[in-house]
Amino acid sequence: MANRFVLNETSYHGAGAVQEIAGEAKGRGFQKAFVCSDPDLIKFGVTKKVLDVLDGAGLAYEVYSNIKPNPTIENVQTGVEAFKKSGADYLVAIGGGSSMDTAKAIGIIIKNPDFEDVVSLEGVAPTKNKSVPIFAVPTTAGTAAEVTINYVITDAAKNRKMVCVDPKDIPVVAFVDPEMMSTMPKGLTAATGMDALTHAIEGYITAGAWELSDMFHLKAIEIISRSLRGAVDNTPEGREDMALGQYVAGMGFSNVGLGIVHSMAHPLGALYDTPHGIANAIILPTVMEYNAEATGEKYREIARAMGVAGVDSMSQEEYRKAAVDAVKKLSEDVGIPGDLKEIVKREDIPFLAQSAYDDVCRPGNPKETSVEDITKLYESLI
Repeated sequence: MANRFVLNETSYHGAGAVQEIAGEAKGRGFQKAFVCSDPDLIKFGVTKKVLDVLDGAGLAYEVYSNIKPNPTIENVQTGVEAFKKSGADYLVAIGGGSSMDTAKAIGIIIKNPDFEDVVSLEGVAPTKNKSVPIFAVPTTAGTAAEVTINYVITDAAKNRKMVCVDPKDIPVVAFVDPEMMSTMPKGLTAATGMDALTHAIEGYITAGAWELSDMFHLKAIEIISRSLRGAVDNTPEGREDMALGQYVAGMGFSNVGLGIVHSMAHPLGALYDTPHGIANAIILPTVMEYNAEATGEKYREIARAMGVAGVDSMSQEEYRKAAVDAVKKLSEDVGIPGDLKEIVKREDIPFLAQSAYDDVCRPGNPKETSVEDITKLYESLI
């Protein structure tokens, strides 16, 4: 069986990368941008950094900001109608996963109107046409949505997140500029950074992993482990390294899948509006312990990438524990809670466990699982 790998056409990295937007738009003959960005980014002037570039180049645009932290079907559908009226011919997504996921869904539906109900996009939808071209500008170092073929939309009526997987939605150009991330508060920096680490670790041990994806994931674990604490302290070096590390993780996991950390985190976002990165960070060590027996020697390489010394002299049990402990320590150092006691209601666990089992990420888990297993994992965290 052939292994497919899908990446952006082009990506720009480093301070000032957003300045390249004008040249890319003009070079591609684009006339008007439909800018997707959430209200907070507009309020605090982050979106303006990109709008200034468009204004300076005389490029037309319209801003769409009806985007929630966990974007809903309604956010997408109103965006589709606004796009149709705008006369735009490309999308500029500015933000974290929420803005980019909304833009991806809008772009796909505009070119594939048969999927305008949004619900039918869940899973691997049989779309025929590529999305409206998307320029992606991340403002968080976590989701890597700018380089992935995935997006997540909340079905608010059913309290569940729909994971959509479509290589036709990948942004054509990514502008990964750490200066766009410098205003992130500490808590958001920590949460999104742990999301990126989860991508790297789950992608490395997922059932679909192979040599090329392993290369990206191990490097991402190394970069994130050494730089997240600095990014939380807002050092330029930490910000720049995290911008790269989360992108490298996205290059990998987008092509091989994830596991039940994400499956368990998605229902928490849908039911309680829990920030995705925090949910992942809390769940990750517990699921790592659960999955350990199905990972061969990979936890030794995770521990090594996280800076643990002496792994080659450790027993399998020792290096597996060392990998989990390193994750716990990093999470603790950046202020992530250690359990779900303040989030999960015990009476909701049956619904959460079934939702997690039904999630599209679950089949990628390296260890076969069940609703009962997932129930016990949730229970162990409250």
